[in-house]
Amino acid sequence: MATALQSPPPSHLVLRLRLASRSGMPGPIDGAWRPRSYDLLAELPQLLAGLPRAWRHITSVTVNGATWSAVPGRIFVLNQVVRLHRTVAASASHTIVLLAPGRGRWDLLVVPPDTTEEAAEPLMAAAASGHD
Repeated sequence: MATALQSPPPSHLVLRLRLASRSGMPGPIDGAWRPRSYDLLAELPQLLAGLPRAWRHITSVTVNGATWSAVPGRIFVLNQVVRLHRTVAASASHTIVLLAPGRGRWDLLVVPPDTTEEAAEPLMAAAASGHD
């Protein structure tokens, strides 16, 4: 199992993330994320750094192994080790699952990086509204 060390994400990039509000019943999708590439080692640190405080201490991330370019066994992000898991399930082809023991699980729709802004916005808005 390989370990990848990561430096802090650049602060000048805007995180393309929309989260569902927690005012109603939890839905199957907790929001949407639009990474800039399929390089998980480059994209994941920025995502984790931009999450709400309640979501901090993510220790495990599951992604579709066929979608992302490299998925080592773990990565060091925000001074902690995050275990990375691959799945090939068709149901997880466009999602990323974030786990924080004792705090929760969050499933995010992953909008492909090459999606235009015009096409991405309705997808992200629907995911943030709690509709899949």
